[in-house]
Amino acid sequence: MAVKINTPLTQERARKLKAGDSCLISGVIYTARDAAHKRLCELIAQNKPLPLDVKNSIVYFVGPTPAKPGEAIGSAGPTTSYRMDAYSPELIRLGQTGMIGKGKRGPKVIEAMKEYGAVYFGAIGGCGTLLSKCIKKAEVIAYDDLGAEAIRRLEVEDFPVVVVIDSEGNNLYETGPKNYLENNK
Repeated sequence: MAVKINTPLTQERARKLKAGDSCLISGVIYTARDAAHKRLCELIAQNKPLPLDVKNSIVYFVGPTPAKPGEAIGSAGPTTSYRMDAYSPELIRLGQTGMIGKGKRGPKVIEAMKEYGAVYFGAIGGCGTLLSKCIKKAEVIAYDDLGAEAIRRLEVEDFPVVVVIDSEGNNLYETGPKNYLENNK
């Protein structure tokens, strides 16, 4: 059975999630890819305010396609997460508690997750059109010049994800194949 998550995602709630948990997220999440992450970290380095409150936030690594008439957003499948690895630890330090993407994360990101109580969710690549059906509203809130990579505020309902790496560093990319091989000898 899926764990229901309503945003904001507090550190206390994030620490209760375990690698392998299927989750349905409802509420507000944000989008950002590497170009937006770079700008956010430049603002942090300059001690300037960010265009979003990262505390207890979930950021979806996505560059959606344009919305068709009557839709909130176009196809919105996850992008490869390691491209945000240089920036994620700083945002986690500031209170970001969740990230959604696909693919592995580096050791510095995982260490920050363990220290500050954050989780990494996986969304299924190739299902962008289906995932977009869970997005009820989308608005650009920063960096419109980046097009698909602009930061968006999304309102989602039952957005399906799996906890890939939990706040203890348990990693489904490591334990999943091992468990599969052990159970299918």
